[in-house]
Amino acid sequence: MLRRIPFPTVYCFLLPWAFTSFHQALGNPAPHPGPHYLLPPIHEVIHSRRGATATLPCVLGTSPPSYKVRWSKVEPGELRETLILITNGLHARGYGPLGGRASMRRGHRLDASLLINNVRLEDEGRYRCELINGIEDESVALTLRLEGVVFPYQPSRGRYQFNYFEAKQACEEQDGRLATYGQLYQAWTEGLDWCNAGWLLEGSVRYPVLNARAPCGGHGRPGIRSYGPRDRSRDRYDAFCFTSALAGQVFFVPGRLTLSEAHAACRRRGAVVAKVGHLYAAWKFSGLDRCDGGWLADGSVRFPITTPRPRCGGLPDPGVRSFGFPRPQQAAYGTYCYTEK
Repeated sequence: MLRRIPFPTVYCFLLPWAFTSFHQALGNPAPHPGPHYLLPPIHEVIHSRRGATATLPCVLGTSPPSYKVRWSKVEPGELRETLILITNGLHARGYGPLGGRASMRRGHRLDASLLINNVRLEDEGRYRCELINGIEDESVALTLRLEGVVFPYQPSRGRYQFNYFEAKQACEEQDGRLATYGQLYQAWTEGLDWCNAGWLLEGSVRYPVLNARAPCGGHGRPGIRSYGPRDRSRDRYDAFCFTSALAGQVFFVPGRLTLSEAHAACRRRGAVVAKVGHLYAAWKFSGLDRCDGGWLADGSVRFPITTPRPRCGGLPDPGVRSFGFPRPQQAAYGTYCYTEK
């Protein structure tokens, strides 16, 4: 004989199933069994600028009986993580070069967020906040992304002179660092169009093309062209450098100066001759706009244009124009100086 199941019993049996099915229909998986202490971040990409203080959020929903939080940076192109800081909720200890500028926010007792003071170009990348409680470790990943500008760079000897390590050094000498593929892609979406291939931080060699043409890989679709795997010591290309906001300011000194006279003119004003990265950053973040070519520290002559006009290079798009590398003794240009605020 069949027994009739009371409705309250059926209701209690079906309700959890219906609740789970409802979440799956919305694209949200049912909660995973077991304890989960770290809250998912609202934003996985944190934007900042050089010199600022960046906050990487990591918050516990509830506190385990005992635990540690370990912050590390995932190095691009390398299968390793660099330890930054470890805390037990009461005390924190920093490690490595970044550890000296890192601290805990401690907005409340469940706050394990990381503060990075005086953000530098090399701080951009992927970070991991890992909760270690001895039972089931868990972590959240965040990306720190700097606002900046990518610029192609080659030395006075001409194009394709750098192996990977020389390209890396050249960017650092011009107040930048080798750009990542993500930074080059962002620059391409913002208008960077360049035919010469250059090294990137990951060790790849690429160049961005907006207007496809025969000398730039043919008449195919626009995009980021790739040369594939290259030998970092033997193969030689240009460099794509990345820089961000300045702590100081760039200003122009008019005149008909040689390179040595340009250095003296900046020194008299308590400044130094600007580097290529300084000029690009001033153009990008301060809107520096001048038709006058000026000496830079590497011996090149350039000028920044934010509002294109016929008598300022003749090109239709904003950018930093270049006169190349004139003879240092040629007294024909002013100079761009840089001073810390």
